[in-house]
Amino acid sequence: MAILKIARMGHPVLARPADSVPDPTAPEIHQLIADMVDTMLDAPGQGLAAPQVHVPLRVAVFLTPDEGDGQRELVTLVNPSWRPLGEAQDLAWEGCLSVPGLRGLVPRYTRIAYEGDLPDGRRLQREVQGWHARVVQHELDHLDGILYPQRMTDLKDLVFETELRHRASLRPQEQED
Repeated sequence: MAILKIARMGHPVLARPADSVPDPTAPEIHQLIADMVDTMLDAPGQGLAAPQVHVPLRVAVFLTPDEGDGQRELVTLVNPSWRPLGEAQDLAWEGCLSVPGLRGLVPRYTRIAYEGDLPDGRRLQREVQGWHARVVQHELDHLDGILYPQRMTDLKDLVFETELRHRASLRPQEQED
């Protein structure tokens, strides 16, 4: 496996929609996924989308949040999509491996449904809420050429990580994708 170079905000690969993967079971997709997982864990991050490693394909990997049982699941999605389940949104701090050193308060839907192909050819469909829903939205935004600062409603809430200690509104949940 390999640790891949992470594209940073401003690179064109992050600003365009990613291409669909014709065959999620192809050996080169399995290799890409393995390299993405290694890169995400090395960074360390919560998730990673293929455009973040300079590959403009609709592939994302992420770790589900610990729901209190100490367990986290590694999810790999090819050609995924999502939709909101209701109008409710909340604000939470997000970070991104492609936007190093910064955090921003980002509104996200609190409940979503998502689906995508698995590398073995099966289809995954889930309804999730809370942090899990936020992670999915963040990662799948990358596949549409969107970085979290573009989702922010107030750029006053885009801050350097070193300055977060000065922010009274800091929530305990933080994400590094």
